[in-house]
Amino acid sequence: MSDFVLVHGAWHGAWCWKRVLPALWAAGHRAFAVSLSGVGERAHQLSPDIRLATHIADVRAVIVAEELHEAILVGHSYAGMVITGVADQVHERLAALVYLDAVVPLSGESWSSRHAPETQAQRRAAIAEQGCIPAAPPSLFGLEAEDADWVERRQTPHPGGVYDDPLHFDEARWARLPRHFIDCNQPALATIAVARQRVREQPGWQVREIATGHDAMVSAPLHLSAALLEIAAKA
Repeated sequence: MSDFVLVHGAWHGAWCWKRVLPALWAAGHRAFAVSLSGVGERAHQLSPDIRLATHIADVRAVIVAEELHEAILVGHSYAGMVITGVADQVHERLAALVYLDAVVPLSGESWSSRHAPETQAQRRAAIAEQGCIPAAPPSLFGLEAEDADWVERRQTPHPGGVYDDPLHFDEARWARLPRHFIDCNQPALATIAVARQRVREQPGWQVREIATGHDAMVSAPLHLSAALLEIAAKA
C-alpha cells in the first residue's frame, strides 16, 4: 500500500482529482487531495498575503499531520513548484515525486521564470490590478463539452503573490528522490515546454506520455490512474 498526496495546479482545487481517487482507493492505496490556500473550497481565503511558501506549508502540513512516510507526492502544473519545495523540507518522508505536466524548476527560479514575456506581462498586469490571476479557459487544457463546463464552473482565481516568488532548494538532495514526469501533450500546453525539455536532458527522470491535454485527471483519468499505480508498484 502507498500513500499518495495529490496537489492541484493553478485555478483548481482538490475537486479536480475526483475521477482519479476511486482507482487509487480500489487498489488499496490511501490518497490525500490537497486544496491550496486561496483556491478550490478555500477560495474565500484569497489574499495578496498568500505566497509560494504558504502553498508549500499547506502540503507539508498534510504530510506531517497524517504522519505519512514513503509518500508519493504528485504535483500538477504550477504545483511542480510546490512539491519541489515540499520535497526540500520533508525529503525523508517521501518515496517519489510525480510531476504531472508540471513545472520543473531550478533552484532560484519562480513560476514565472520560464514563461513567455507576453504571458508574464499579462499575468503581472492582472496581479497589479486584481491581486490575483484570473482562470484560464479550459479549452487551453484541451477540454471540451461537459469536461470543459465542469472545470469552468469550478475554477477560481489564483493567488497572485505566488507568481514571482523564487524557490531556493537543495538540488542535489532533491535529485536523490525518484522523479517521474507525465507528459500530457495532445495538445501540449506551451507554458510546460521548458519542463518537457528539462526532464529529457536532466539525469534520473522517468518519463511517461499520455495522449491527452494538460488536465489529464479530467480528460484521461483511467490512463493517469494506471500510470500512478505503476509508479506505486515500483516505489
